[in-house]
Amino acid sequence: MLAFREVIEAHDPTRIADTLAEGVVFTSPVGFRPYPGKALTTAILQNVMEVFDDFRYIREIGADGDADRSLVFEASIHGKQLTGCDFLHLDEDGKIDDFMVMVRPLSAAKALAEEMSARFPRIQEQASAR
Repeated sequence: MLAFREVIEAHDPTRIADTLAEGVVFTSPVGFRPYPGKALTTAILQNVMEVFDDFRYIREIGADGDADRSLVFEASIHGKQLTGCDFLHLDEDGKIDDFMVMVRPLSAAKALAEEMSARFPRIQEQASAR
């Protein structure tokens, strides 16, 4: 099992940064451009943990030792059920250096976009404080 998955399932946002490479790039399911850097990615993921209700991973794709892994999840946001997938690439140290997320359906993606957009000034402040 991936260290990142263990951290998320333990509901321990303080350990997210430990699973990320310094140069990680995060690609949001609702943002236009990728977000570079460990501090910003950590802040984004910590806020996502607050936004989603009933979050759970339902499938892990890829074997231990593979650089490319996928984690399929289910959650809800504002009462809307969603399914998503974290597409991860691990560097030679086993840290995530590329993190892309996709979610469906569109109604849940829109709710996620609204919530994260409202939080983005806070996310940027949190990233700057690291």
